[in-house]
Amino acid sequence: MNARTLLIATTLVVITLLTWQLRWVLLIIFGAIVLAVALDVPIKKLNNLFHWPRAISLLIVLLFITLGGSIVFILLVPELLAQVNAFSDLFPTLLSKLSSIVSDNPRLVILKDSAPQLFEWQGIQPVGFKILGFAGGAANSLLQFFLISLLAILLALDPNSHRKILIAATPRPARIEMIELLNSCRENLGGWLAGMTISACSIFFLTWAALALLNMPLALLCALVCGLLTFIPTIGPTTATLLPLGIALLISPSLMLKVLITRLILQNLEAFIITPILLRRTVSLLPTVALTAQLSLGVLLGLPGVILALPLTVVLQVIFQRVLVKQITDRWN
Repeated sequence: MNARTLLIATTLVVITLLTWQLRWVLLIIFGAIVLAVALDVPIKKLNNLFHWPRAISLLIVLLFITLGGSIVFILLVPELLAQVNAFSDLFPTLLSKLSSIVSDNPRLVILKDSAPQLFEWQGIQPVGFKILGFAGGAANSLLQFFLISLLAILLALDPNSHRKILIAATPRPARIEMIELLNSCRENLGGWLAGMTISACSIFFLTWAALALLNMPLALLCALVCGLLTFIPTIGPTTATLLPLGIALLISPSLMLKVLITRLILQNLEAFIITPILLRRTVSLLPTVALTAQLSLGVLLGLPGVILALPLTVVLQVIFQRVLVKQITDRWN
């Protein structure tokens, strides 16, 4: 091993250790970039339509978000809180119902005997306390969210200055490629965020309307969970279906069957029609890649890693295609 190889190896080790030590700072910065890109999408639309200064467009977008959030809070949050309280009252009943089903089925008695507290409220309470503790820890991250929001607003206010810093730090022969890479990352990430947001909102309203037509209790809560978990491919929609199925089981088996059929229709509608149409001009994430990224970052960084796994995967996929494939592997003889 010569001195140059040793120096390169030592540098890589130092950079890796430094990145790990600063992982939370880097996570906040990347979260701010994702939020800034989300803000940049409507800002560019306003600039193209009315040719306003960027600061005015940003102010209008922030006012619209604040006003829209206030309206949603006033209209939906009280009903949502009431449904959450109602679900907490129904949860012990649901466990008793599952316990009776298991007891009536001889094939499932072994499951109950092997885990006697699985279907009892007393056995679930410690898990509930852990969940509450996790929620308390999540509440402490409000400061981090405030920092992300502040950085995102500053980035969205003047993105060109920050782009110039990155371009200036790039060696001169690679600056054109860096400009193209930044433009591609911005286009694909912005398109992915817009598409997934529209898809999640569509699933939320369609699920809410369908469950309301079925006279399903707690329809708003179930629809909100289904809409939010749309951002998690493969396992998200399937996991979201468990909540309305469990609540429908308390009413009648026929209602549970109707809810299952409804969710299967909506899930396939989202997976094969809505999302492909919305994301046809951006990168498409393979379910295996998305799930692996979420599991990996979830283990390393917890809930923030799960939330930012897919946007990071979109960016890394663009970098992989434009740098590793086009600049390195395609040029090999």
